[in-house]
Formats: sequence, C-alpha cells, structure tokens
Amino acid sequence: MKEDNCLHAALICLGMLYYSHAITTEKLNHARPSLHGHHEKGKEGQVLHRSKRGWVWNQFFVIEEYTGPDPVLVGRLHSDIDSGDGNIKYILSGEGAGIIFVIDDKSGNIHATKTLDREERAQYTLTAQAVDRNTNRPLEPPSEFIVKVQDINDNPPEFLHENYHANVPERSNVGTSVIQVTASDADDPTYGNSAKLVYSILEGQPYFSVEAQTGIIRTALPNMDREAKEEYHVVIQAKDMGGHMGGLSGTTKVTITLTDVNDNPPKFPQSVYQMSVSEAAVPGEEVGRVKAKDPDIGENGLVAYSIIDGDGMDMFEITTDYETQEGVVKLKKLLDFETKKSYSLKVEAANVHIDPKFISNGPFKDTVTVKISVEDADEPPVFLKPSYIFEVQENAASGTVVGKVHAKDPDAANSAIRYSIDRHTDLERYFIINAEDGNIKTIKALDREEIAWHNISVFAVEVHKQHQEAKVPVAIKVADVNDNAPKFAAAYEAFVCENAQSNQQFITISADDKDDSANGPRFIFSLPPEIIQNRNFTLRDNRDNTASVLVRREGFSRQKQDLYLLPIVISDGGLPPLSSTNTLTIRVCGCDSNGSLLSCNAEAYILNAGLSTGALIAILACIVILLVIVVLFVTLKRQKKEPLIVFEEEDVRENIITYDDEGGGEEDTEAFDIATLQNPDGINGFIPRKDIKPEYQYMPRPGLRPAPNSVDVDDFINTRIQEADNDPTAPPYDSIQIYGYEGRGSVAGSLSSLESATTDSDLDYDYLQNWGPRFKKLADLYGSKDTFDDDS
Repeated sequence: MKEDNCLHAALICLGMLYYSHAITTEKLNHARPSLHGHHEKGKEGQVLHRSKRGWVWNQFFVIEEYTGPDPVLVGRLHSDIDSGDGNIKYILSGEGAGIIFVIDDKSGNIHATKTLDREERAQYTLTAQAVDRNTNRPLEPPSEFIVKVQDINDNPPEFLHENYHANVPERSNVGTSVIQVTASDADDPTYGNSAKLVYSILEGQPYFSVEAQTGIIRTALPNMDREAKEEYHVVIQAKDMGGHMGGLSGTTKVTITLTDVNDNPPKFPQSVYQMSVSEAAVPGEEVGRVKAKDPDIGENGLVAYSIIDGDGMDMFEITTDYETQEGVVKLKKLLDFETKKSYSLKVEAANVHIDPKFISNGPFKDTVTVKISVEDADEPPVFLKPSYIFEVQENAASGTVVGKVHAKDPDAANSAIRYSIDRHTDLERYFIINAEDGNIKTIKALDREEIAWHNISVFAVEVHKQHQEAKVPVAIKVADVNDNAPKFAAAYEAFVCENAQSNQQFITISADDKDDSANGPRFIFSLPPEIIQNRNFTLRDNRDNTASVLVRREGFSRQKQDLYLLPIVISDGGLPPLSSTNTLTIRVCGCDSNGSLLSCNAEAYILNAGLSTGALIAILACIVILLVIVVLFVTLKRQKKEPLIVFEEEDVRENIITYDDEGGGEEDTEAFDIATLQNPDGINGFIPRKDIKPEYQYMPRPGLRPAPNSVDVDDFINTRIQEADNDPTAPPYDSIQIYGYEGRGSVAGSLSSLESATTDSDLDYDYLQNWGPRFKKLADLYGSKDTFDDDS
C-alpha cells in the first residue's frame, strides 16, 4: 500500500512539473508585443486586424485512482487579454464539467473533484471560454481540449477461465503442446508495463512447463505412463509489470489427463485352464471362459480370442465377449464319451488395434492351454435321421404302410426302444405306429384336397428308462389322385344382345380343378352331343384352359324367351380323365347400337304400354300417405285418455242443464230432484281418481251425509263445496253441472235381446201394452208368446 501511495505521489509530481513547464512556455510565447493582434495590408491600403488566441491547450493529464485529501489540479487556462483585474470570467463545459471537473472562474485553474478510473473512461472532452464578467460577452472564441486519465497498475491479470481441462497422450515426447492458457489485464497496454504479462508454473513440475510469453503448456518428462498416473493438476500464474517485483498476478488451475495408447500387450494370468463338459451338451452350449488381462482401455484394450492348435479344434470354438473381454469356449459338435473322453486346445489372445509407434513393445498377444474333459451322461435315444419325409397316395386303403422310423440308445447298455405318435400332432388320428419296429400306417383314407401334408411327431422312449425320450418330426405327403372333376372357375352369368350378330363372342369361361396340376389342366371344353347342333349358341375351345361362347344366329327377342341354359362339358387331363357338365345361364338383354347393355328386364315393354314411371311413383306415394294417415288415426285412438274416476260400472256424467229425461229412472219422483245427483255408492267411502295419487287415505268427515230429497239447493251445493275442499282425492263434485250417478236401474230390467237366446225362461211382455202408443209396435212384437208359436 505504501508503494502505491509513493507511486501516486511521484506521478503527481511529474504531472505538476509538466504543467509548470507548459505554463512557462505558453507565457513566453505570448509575451510578444503582438499579443493582441497584428496588422496586415489589405486592398487599397486597408489595414486588417486579426485577433490571436494564445491560451488554448490541446490536452491535459490527470492520474487515475488519486486518493489525496485535496482535489487534483488538472491544469490552468489563461488568456492574453487577462490583465489580472478580475474582469475576465472563465467558463468550462463538456463531459464531466461541473461534476468531475470544476474551474476557478477567476484564475482558470481546473481541478478534478472525484477519483477517476481509466478502465471506466480513458478521456474527457471539454470546452473552455473566456467572457466579460460584467456583460458575459465572449472575449475569445470557445476552444475544445481533452483531459486524459493517466493509467496506473491497479488491475491484476485475469484468466479467461477459472479451470481448464486438457488431454495429452501418454508416452508423449518432451515438449508436446498440451493447451494454451490466456490471461488479460485491464490496464493500458500502451503505457508502461502495467499490462505486460509473464506466465509461470506454480504446481505441476517436473511433468509440465509453460512458455512465459504465450502461456502454452508443454510436457516436460518423457514416457509418462497412464497406467501409473492418469491425471495431473497444474497451477499457472500470470504476472504483470513484465514479471518484475511489485507486479500484480492471477492464477488458474489446469487439469491434464493422460489418454491411453496401446503400449501394453495382453497377458494370461495362468498357463493352463481346466474345463469339463457333459456328453449330453448340445452344440452352442458354453463350456468355460478364459481371460487375458490388458491394462489399456477402450479400443486399445480390446482382445480377440482364437483357437490356433489342439485336437479339439473341430469339436469346440471360442468367441469374444467384448463386454467382459473374455474368451467363451463353446461346444461345436455333439460329444460321445464312449468315443473320446478329453480334448486339448491352444488359445491365443491378441489385441485388435496395434499402434505402430509401440510395435517394439510387442508382441501384443499371448497363448494359453485349455484342457477339456468329457463327462459321461445317460443319453436319450437317437433317431438315425433328424427328420423323415414319406409319401402315400390319397384314398389309400386303411392299413397302408407309410414309412418306418428308427432310433437307438447311444449308451453302452443299448436299451430297447418303443415308439409312439404325439397325438397333439395327429388330432384326427389318421396314422398309427408299430411300437416295436416304428412302422407308420394309415388308419383311414386321406384326401389331398383336404390336407396335402401331414406333419406329425414320433416319440422314442427307452423301455427301462421312461424319462429318456427322443422326438423326431415326420412329414407325410399325400400324393394326388384324379378324383375331382373340373368345374366352372366362377358362377358365370352371360348376357347376349337382342341384336347380336352371328358368330359374335359374348363371354369367355375358364375352369378350376381341385386336383394337382398333373391331374388338372389342360382342360377340354365341349357341348354335349345332344345339343352340339344347337342353333342358338356354339362353343370354341381356346386351348389355353379357356373357352369362348358365340352366338350362332342373329336376332333374339326378350318377349319370346329372355333366358337360355347352355350345358357345357369340361374334361381334365388326368389319368383317367374326369369330366363334368356345367350350365351357363344366358340372359337376353336390350342393347344400343354400340352393343352396350340397356335393360335385361323382359317386363319393360309391358310397363311402357301402360303407366309411366312417374305415374307409378305417384301411385306409390299416395298409398304411403294413406298408410301414414291410418297409422296416425290408430295411434290417436289408442292415446285417448281414460276417465279420471274409477267406478265399478260405467261412469256417466251429463249436464243437468241439457238433460231433459227422467234422470234417475224409476227412482226419480221429482223432475229435478237434487238428491239424484248424489252417488249412493260413494256414501260410505270416497271415489278414487285416476289422474292423482293420494298421499293419505281420506276418511269421510262425520256430518257429511247425503241430503234428503227436500234439502235446499244452496245448502246442498255448499255441502258439496265443503266436501271437495276438504278431500284432495275426491272428484270435482263441486259443480251442479256434474253428477256421477244415474240411478240403480228400472224394475223392467234391460230391453236388450242379447240375453234372450241364452235363457230358457218364458218372458212376459204384456206390460208393454200399458206404455202408450210409442211402445205399441213393441207390444205387438212381444205381446203374446202364443201368437209367435202359431206363426211358427
């Protein structure tokens, strides 16, 4: 800190000396008599006066980071016309004027009031002017000058990154470039040595070094081995002032990793490996593993294994497991303990990638001996063939021999073998096998067209060891026999025009045969002998398993005949050949002049002679409308509401205003007796309604009794209103226009004759004579039974 203060003081002194020298020089330059101006001759002897400014400087300097107690004197402004009487006023404007830089308006001294930092701003542009203090009239034109901030070494070097990571191959030569680190200094590089950096290594010797001027880190030791040490931590320092005493410094950490090279050969940890395998092992089964160690990593540590010698080269193989870097010994062929009990292999492990730079460290391979012993095992029976293929003709008789399978016990005991068919592969039980000798026979006839191949499996089991079992697939081909006659390939339906020309072809047909190609095509097409002279159609065999049907005559008529059936005989090429007769349907159609079909309906002419299509559509529309009306009428009838009050008998209500009959029948003694409006059936209870569901059972209120015949109408109506108001379930009997009872009937009974035929009792109708002239006709008809009997 003391060194910095001393440096600041020295720089201030130098600035003051420079300032004093400049003031002295400026005063000397302006002390001449021509200070205020000089005379020049113009045209025609005119004398011109020109003012001269002698107080303007180009630039001042001020030291950054000054921390003294008083403001720093930057410089002084002085004009030649200033006589020192205080009439001149100096004004300062521009960047930082009045805030950072202030001027004494009398003396012209400029001071810096704040500490300046060159790294924030290196210079300021200001404008100075001298004016009359009283009138503010400019005495000199404004002049611009620059104040530069003088740099000091106040910023240490900084690296671009706090930590660096770099790689370099192991075994690299001395001086191999690893990485370049770079630091920067915020100080002025054009002034002194404040920004001149020198790099040095603080940690990481003697393995690495750094170039002082460039910051390039290089290897310093030869043959650095990754397998010994893989990672190094290096600390680099950058120092300014050219690395001299008093300079500032910064550091960074560099992590350097040695990358691997293939400089180590693989080595087996032992010279001999012992392994064993059962003779029952199948090819591809793993026998054992070997591993050669290689300290290299990545592709440099990849090892490939191979068998280079030994009596088991044909029986075993070795592959490489690149995940574990092991050699996997596998069985290549079936073993037989009874034939050979041990094998020996010579296995080699070699690097996959070899670096020519380190070939002298080789050879990059190693060998080891592998001894394999074969263990005895109780083996299952073995079929002589891995699979069998037999052939039998279809439709062969039951018991026909298909073929024979054979298996044996490979063990020394040579146990007896019994055979059986896996019924899961022969669900329909087409075959049977002889358990003793393995002969396979048919049980029922086979059909090639149903199943062309039968794939079954046959078991072989040792008689005394049922768990020892072998299985073999047997494929049985069903040979074809010509037992299917050819047929049309499709359901043909031909169309012929009424205006067809003679020998005109109108359809091509083909055939299909379920039999094999040897018993199928080629097909022969022909007409039956009885219609070979058919005058309507003829047939032409195209000799390519197709035939063409042609018109034999001109002109057809749908009105006479609109459908023809043409029998066609098709024969196949089998031995012996089979044939079938197929019928071709030919329909006569109307066509245009180009032969395009228009209509094949024979009734079209009849319809045209009668009603048009539009008329038929109109008739159908009317019928549909009538049906809709009928349906709506029926629906409305069904939706007619049922009466709201349920009576045991028919509920008849009429308006007493328009009712002019006798009312309650013979119980009616007065023309308009109000008592007839009373329903005697509802006296002891209430009449339920259909349109509501009562929430509680209404009990008739005491005192509400049917009114006698002599009751007053007002009292009767008031009683009914009160009853209806207090009974939420009762019908609306509160209107005199409504009543629900018409009496209990007449003593005369019913006048209907519906029940007269069902009774044997004699009826007396003499009382009809007393009913008046209106019933005279009835009295004559029913008055005397004897009269009826006499008439009969």
